[in-house]
Amino acid sequence: MTVHLRVLVAAFLSLALALPALAQVWPSRPIRILVPFAPGGSSDLAGRLVAQRMQEVLGQPVVIENRPGAGGILATDAVAKSTANGYTLLLAVAGPYITAPLLQNTPYDPLRDFAPISTLNGNPQVLVVHPGVPATNVGELIALAKAQPGRLNFSTSGPGALTEVSAIIFIKMAGAEMTLIPYKGGTSAVTALLSGEAHAHFTNPSEAIPQTRAGKLRALAVTGSRTFAPMPTVPTMVEAGLPGFVVETWNGVVAPAGTPREIVNRLSGIIQELARDPVVRQRMEDTGMSPMGESPEEFQAFIQAQLNLWSKFFREYGIKPAGQ
Repeated sequence: MTVHLRVLVAAFLSLALALPALAQVWPSRPIRILVPFAPGGSSDLAGRLVAQRMQEVLGQPVVIENRPGAGGILATDAVAKSTANGYTLLLAVAGPYITAPLLQNTPYDPLRDFAPISTLNGNPQVLVVHPGVPATNVGELIALAKAQPGRLNFSTSGPGALTEVSAIIFIKMAGAEMTLIPYKGGTSAVTALLSGEAHAHFTNPSEAIPQTRAGKLRALAVTGSRTFAPMPTVPTMVEAGLPGFVVETWNGVVAPAGTPREIVNRLSGIIQELARDPVVRQRMEDTGMSPMGESPEEFQAFIQAQLNLWSKFFREYGIKPAGQ
């Protein structure tokens, strides 16, 4: 063996031994979880539940960093470009993670640029309107939109976000003309609806439930495949007369691609245990979340299935990427 070859082999062995050692001493400093939307929404709540449990288990501060913008793309891209050392994580959300890459040229790839850790929760969306809109059901909203083309608007949480995609699908299926108004995150979009600046919005149950109970918004339908337990009197979109309209969102945790497997597995174990905790499950369910909690392999398969599902959905309804 030449001197040069011996040096290369020694270097390789040193690196191979060092990687497990690095994973063993992790974490030795605070961890960040980037949430792609403003504080107050369901994704923010999910992220804070995860951060609290990680902090308890790992013994290091776990900081939530809300970074809204571009429908969640800014935060998602920031994590994709972060160092893969387990100190920067993403609270992945269906809109920026799945639908946005299918509809526009995002600077990241959901399969290539991330290491899936675990799903956290799933839930339907809720179609809500301002109380001033004279519609008490989906049929009346469609009739109103057709009678006044372009006057009614949908607030959305940004381009490519699931709230916008749902609104586009609704408009196409209803055969009505309504205007889309993008905001910087779901909280801003709901605020616009509460003020009367917007007329309709697809929002998460955690935002819809308290506002509808207070009479500040009116719920017309949920987008799940079956009746939603926290809102038992609200029909599904299918029951409301739009067959095939099933849109469900989710939150999960991912790391940059290349993050050591030992770290990914350890984080996944914490999140899966969190999702099984009866107290946490009840807290999620009270705010309209359905706990999930899957292994990295199951989450990877879920992501691929979601990409396939939405690609098919967009083809069926003629929703094309920007510029096409």
